[in-house]
Amino acid sequence: MQLVLNKYGISLKIENGMFKVKHEDETISIPVGKVKSVLLNKSVQLSSDVLMIAIENQIEVILTERNGKPVGRVWSHKYGSISKIRKNQLEFTKSPIAVAWTKGLLIQKLENQQSVLLSVASTDFLNGDEIEKPIAGIGKQIDKLKNLPIAGMETTAPKFRSIEARAALIYFQTLSKHLPEQYKFQSRSQHPAYDSFNALLNYAYGMLYIKIESALIKAGIDPYLGIMHRDEYNRPVLVYDCIEIFRAWADFVVTDLCMQQVIFPEFFEIENGVFWLNDSAKRILITTFNEYMDEVINWNHFNRSRNAHIDIWSQKLATEFKKFKPETTKPF
Repeated sequence: MQLVLNKYGISLKIENGMFKVKHEDETISIPVGKVKSVLLNKSVQLSSDVLMIAIENQIEVILTERNGKPVGRVWSHKYGSISKIRKNQLEFTKSPIAVAWTKGLLIQKLENQQSVLLSVASTDFLNGDEIEKPIAGIGKQIDKLKNLPIAGMETTAPKFRSIEARAALIYFQTLSKHLPEQYKFQSRSQHPAYDSFNALLNYAYGMLYIKIESALIKAGIDPYLGIMHRDEYNRPVLVYDCIEIFRAWADFVVTDLCMQQVIFPEFFEIENGVFWLNDSAKRILITTFNEYMDEVINWNHFNRSRNAHIDIWSQKLATEFKKFKPETTKPF
C-alpha cells in the first residue's frame, strides 16, 4: 500500500515493528510489510527510526509538494545500480534509436487519448458523429508521427512537440465539452491550475510521476538522463519522457470521477484564482487512483496490476539499455 500523509500535524513513528500514524486524538497502526511507499507533506513529523526501517525494507519515503509532485526522496541502496545500464543509457540518448523510441511513445500516447475519448463517449451517451471527428483529428496527428523521418533529436523534438500540442488541443477541448458543466475548463493549465479539473489532473499526474520515477530507480535507470526532455537543470527528466504512455490512466481516473459528479466545489481551496485540492478531494482521488492502479489488466501480453506493469516496463527498458550497442541495436 501507499501511505499518504498530508494533514497538518500528523506524526509518523515506529513502535513494535509497526508504523504508528497519529493525528490529533486518532492513532493508526500499519504493519511495515504492507507499506511500499510513504508520501509526506512538509507538515508531517517523523523520526529517524522511520527512515532506517524504510531503507531496510526498501520502502521509499517521498516528500511532495502541495500539488502532489515529488521534491525529494529517500530510497534503499539495494535498488538496481549496475553501472553498465547507466553508461549504455547515456549512449542510447545520443543515438537515432532514441528518436525512434520517443516516436513510439508519442504514438502510443495519442492512441491512448483516443481510447479515453471513447470511454467518455460511452459514459456521456454520445452519438458517433460527436466523437468520431476529434478521434479522427488525433488520428491525423498519429499519421504525421508515423510518417515523420527519423533525424537527430534536436531537429525532430520540435516537430514532436508541435504534433503533440495539436493532438492535446483536440483532446482536452473534447474532454471539456463533454464533462458535466461544473468541471468544464477553458484550456489545459498545469502549474498552477485555474479550475477544478486541471487541479485534479495535476495531482493525479503527480502520483503517477512518483510511481514511474520509483520504477526507473529500482530498475537501475538514471531518471536524470532524459531523451526528448533534456533542458531542465537538475530534474529527473526521463520521467517526463516515460510518463507519456501512462498518462491516460490518470486521465481516465479524473475524467471518471467528474462524470460521476462525486467531486464538489467545496473540495477545493481557491487562492488568487488558483485551485488546490483540500483533504476531502485528495482522499477521494488518492483512494480511487490507487484502487485503479492495483486493478489487474492484460497489457503487453501480461496479466498484472497497472502498478506492476510500470515496474515490468521499466525493467525491460533497463535490460534494453544494458545490452544496447549503438551500431547493431534495433528500435524496441
